[in-house]
Amino acid sequence: MNDSTKTGGSQATPAGQGAGRTPARLRVMSFAGAGNLPLLAAETQGFFAAEGLAVEIAWTPDSPGLRRALAAGEIDVAHAAVDNAIAMVETDGVDVVVVAGLDDGMNELVVQPDVSDIADLMGRTVIVDAPNTAFALQLRKILALTGLTAGVHYHLRSVGATDRRVAAMIEDKSFAATLLSPSYADIAARGGLKRLGPVSRWIGPYQGIGVFALRRFAAAERPKLVAYLRGLLAGLAWTFDPANRDTAIALLVARVKMDPAAAAAGYDQAVHPVTGLFRDARVNAEGMATVLALRAELEGGWNGVPPPASRYVDDSFLVAARAGLRL
Repeated sequence: MNDSTKTGGSQATPAGQGAGRTPARLRVMSFAGAGNLPLLAAETQGFFAAEGLAVEIAWTPDSPGLRRALAAGEIDVAHAAVDNAIAMVETDGVDVVVVAGLDDGMNELVVQPDVSDIADLMGRTVIVDAPNTAFALQLRKILALTGLTAGVHYHLRSVGATDRRVAAMIEDKSFAATLLSPSYADIAARGGLKRLGPVSRWIGPYQGIGVFALRRFAAAERPKLVAYLRGLLAGLAWTFDPANRDTAIALLVARVKMDPAAAAAGYDQAVHPVTGLFRDARVNAEGMATVLALRAELEGGWNGVPPPASRYVDDSFLVAARAGLRL
């Protein structure tokens, strides 16, 4: 799956790789957003190429599409909320493994101007990507804290990825609330919508976006996956370097099709020392516990008692990547 907006940088001859060797292909799918800066930086700055990889990036319109593509072997690696990985294991019977964590979701609750608090969403329609995974569960939990239940006190409607939701909220005032990443929340605010605050205000730590793959792929292609994580870590370091701010913003404009103001807001949030990207790419243990607890509570999984995170997470790939091991 080729990204038609791909820019140069990843075609350089990898360091330590013979000129006659062909880079190993790796197909990655993610949601478009500022959180992809490390991924885009690793591609355009040659960090993946230096690991002997030719990484192809595709954007997904929704999480069901991403999960189907991964299960079918159409992609090798997914960047998405790790709850999708859990859903694949528990609902779809597809064995996947989470190998890194990138952020806490960096989501904000965005509402129509007439909404002052959560109680005002009674009888209204709120929009999500898909109704029973990840950030939809975050939104359902926030409303549940005020005693509102989906299908009883409000309507839940699937619209798709973040860019689709912000456009829908601006165009259709019957859509009362959604969760948006900061760059898209900035677009929403400029479109007349209201920001009520970060998700952490209501639910605390959360493991949002992570990196996951089919477990059989991870086992068979361990050196390739470790090399990918090494390149991604280099992309993270590049993203956090203040000297690269203007280039990073331009990258979001070119590759994610953000307007410059939203791209600047997205970059500033991505590198925020507290609420931004995880610089070490480790899965947040406390946040992962929240992910599992929400699925147990809202989807009735595991008879209300979630399993340990180790059922889904294997940090050995990241440990090897951080150690610089060449497998």
